[in-house]
Amino acid sequence: MEKSVLIQFLNFLLIVLLTIDGVHTNFLCGDETFSPNTTFGDDLKTLLPSLASNVIAQRGFYNASLGGVYALALCRKHYEDQDCRRCVDRVSRNLLTQCQGKAEAYHWEAENDANVSCLVRYSNLPTYGKLKLEPLENIPHSSLPSTNLTRFTEEFRAMANRTIEDASKADESSALKYYGVSSAEFTDFPEVYMLMQCTPDLSSGDCKYCLGEIVRYNLEEYWGRIGSTIAVPSCYFRWDLYPFVGAFDNLERVSAPPRAPQPFQEDAQTKKGRTLQPWSIVVAVVPTVINMFVFVAFVIAYRQMRRRIYAGINKNSDSDGQSMLRFDLGMILIATDEFSAENKLGQGGFGSVYKGILPSGQEIAVKRLAGGSGQGDLEFKNEVLLLTRLQHRNLVKLLGFCNEGDEEILVYEHVPNSSLDHFIFDEDKRWLLTWDVRCRIIEGVARGLLYLHEDSQLRIIHRDLKASNILLDAEMNPKVADFGMARLFNMDETRGETSRVVGTYGYMAPEYVRHGQFSAKSDVYSFGVMLLEMISGERNKNFEAEGLPAFAWKRWVEGEPQSIIDPYLSEHPRNEIIKLIQIGLLCVQENAAKRPTMNSVIVWLARDGTFAIPNPTEAAFVTLPLLVKPAERYMNMSKDSKFSVDEVSITVLHPR
Repeated sequence: MEKSVLIQFLNFLLIVLLTIDGVHTNFLCGDETFSPNTTFGDDLKTLLPSLASNVIAQRGFYNASLGGVYALALCRKHYEDQDCRRCVDRVSRNLLTQCQGKAEAYHWEAENDANVSCLVRYSNLPTYGKLKLEPLENIPHSSLPSTNLTRFTEEFRAMANRTIEDASKADESSALKYYGVSSAEFTDFPEVYMLMQCTPDLSSGDCKYCLGEIVRYNLEEYWGRIGSTIAVPSCYFRWDLYPFVGAFDNLERVSAPPRAPQPFQEDAQTKKGRTLQPWSIVVAVVPTVINMFVFVAFVIAYRQMRRRIYAGINKNSDSDGQSMLRFDLGMILIATDEFSAENKLGQGGFGSVYKGILPSGQEIAVKRLAGGSGQGDLEFKNEVLLLTRLQHRNLVKLLGFCNEGDEEILVYEHVPNSSLDHFIFDEDKRWLLTWDVRCRIIEGVARGLLYLHEDSQLRIIHRDLKASNILLDAEMNPKVADFGMARLFNMDETRGETSRVVGTYGYMAPEYVRHGQFSAKSDVYSFGVMLLEMISGERNKNFEAEGLPAFAWKRWVEGEPQSIIDPYLSEHPRNEIIKLIQIGLLCVQENAAKRPTMNSVIVWLARDGTFAIPNPTEAAFVTLPLLVKPAERYMNMSKDSKFSVDEVSITVLHPR
């Protein structure tokens, strides 16, 4: 019994050590602004979109200027052309929208599902060949579990020094001449991985100094955490306990330096010349030998178990090689106190969600799928495959899964403030959603959808965006959740059709309800409904048959859009609120082709933006009889279908 408990604990500990933290996106916009009366803004909009194609032509590093704008772009060494181009294009577009009016900005895109990191930087001053150490991007990860931090620090410093030396040696045969990766086995960890890169316009000495400074910063400010990403305009550093992207595929692992043996201490009586009898030697040696055999056997068993765990994890990979953590059911039961009622966070159409705590102290949310819930093996696998490939600050992070016996469980990061519907539709909590908080939530959801539609490797349609699927972290930042119904498109695909309509009534676009047609514009419609709910503080279903979109459209045509505004927002800027109503109405237009993309929505949401917002056309008018007559509602459903107009449940219908 004790042995099984010990093995279970070691299994638990190893998987905890492999837990991967989400990577956030942070764009560093300078304080200096440029005058709107100059051509700087126009030159910037011309130059940045050209970087993606030119960086490939220049073998991974491109430096250019136009008028008074100086810009450069580079990709991680050994990049794939398509990944590099997509990364640079994504960062360039985001810098234009997130740093509007700023004369200087940069961003190192962290290693993610695109299999590459890249840098885009622009300034109103020449940057080529000039070392720049600020501003600094930092993304610390989870806290380290209990370990000998002194020993770990010694091994880490030695590894970092080796990697700095390798990275700062100029490889003149490559346009990306400053680059280094390393992997080592530490005393307390099976693998530690490290990557460093400098912009190739620097001297070797400047590169070495730059990397040394950001490693020093990591040791001083964020030591004691699993992994970290530190970047400044001139160099980049990341380390972690797993081989992020393909940078380490052909790398030979280095063992940590051996520890010096302790000097043998003679027994005091031996020094005096006392002669030991044979029986005393046997009594002293035999237990020692037995203990050594037991210890060696334990170490061998531990190492074999560790290899089996790693092999098991590596077998659970999608086609792109992204690892998926498989949690042991025993670990889940311990973390959630056997799914105790006290740890239950909520109940949804597919099962219950529980709070759990790992031995490292990390809080998790455990989604336990209920038998007969309607989410079968396909949806379960779909959600696992999708979320292991998605990393964005506005998407919930999947930590792992468990599918032992009859249990199907998903393990997420814990988001402490529950979901948006618990605030916006609660009279006692809605006042907590100030104007600034609502704007932040709306913009965050928009950015999450933009990532799904345009910036991830495949175009992803969520198909079930609603207030209850938007989680709020401790700072009330939104995270889009529940990808069981999501569908993947290739980037050249724009729409699909299905005979099995899934989602939640009230958030589904009319073309999807009537004909089973879905596209990115279906998600845009759902976003528009959510936005109008955020402004009104009312559920869509509270507006009887016509629905909130049609009601808001009527008030807009009558010139009274303010009549739908939540009374809690009465003291806030009326023009800004009406602008959001206008954007919401554009998203819920009857004609899907006229609905905007999420990229356009983000541009319009910018508070200091000067972009003209078009006038909306008629909003969709979807009533229940369009789906099925009430008397026939249950007759037309398949056995495994589940219908509900409740916002938390999933609706499964068959269109006419």
